[in-house]
Amino acid sequence: MPTVDFTLYLITDRRQVPPGRTLIDVVRAACEGGVRAVQLREKDLTADELFPLALELRALTRQYGARLLINDRIDLALAVEADGVHLGGHSLPTTAARSILGPERLIGVSAHSLEEIAEASRNGADFVTFGPVYSTPSKTAYGKPAGLDLLGAACGGSHLPVFALGGITPERVGGVVAAGAGGVALISAIVAEAEPSEAARTFISLLEKAGH
Repeated sequence: MPTVDFTLYLITDRRQVPPGRTLIDVVRAACEGGVRAVQLREKDLTADELFPLALELRALTRQYGARLLINDRIDLALAVEADGVHLGGHSLPTTAARSILGPERLIGVSAHSLEEIAEASRNGADFVTFGPVYSTPSKTAYGKPAGLDLLGAACGGSHLPVFALGGITPERVGGVVAAGAGGVALISAIVAEAEPSEAARTFISLLEKAGH
């Protein structure tokens, strides 16, 4: 089983990139700031649009020794030699993904309940994202925020690393780690920042101070 050797998980959204910059610019800056795991998650792009972007990100993440995971698209992950995939509720089942990817690539799974975390664990996932922990515009479809109590229950009942997702700010890192989170997953708190490298350094420093 591959090692989950990161605690800060950057998820892309090119629509949140500040004017005058590209997604590649932002990811490069984030990696310079210490990010070591990136999920390419541009769900509105077709495969032929995603492929060159994935290739660029694969080269970039290799340069910095960072993991690259592709949201949902196992074919693209294999095509660009990514480190794994991230699966959601409408993706191929985790067991099928594992049979295609083999034992060495990472599989992350989005979970919104304790039952979904347990299922991901049974089916061969390596880690899960859980949320939204706090209110965030990108996760309104999943209902009201889970909060720290439910996050704590999710982490306590999981054999997998649980990454807190949704509305995570620097001020909230200590709380989610205290609840048992193995790390944090972020979009806007890095992607939308004027200085993504500094934002990444801040989160990594806070995670280290909190015991990660």
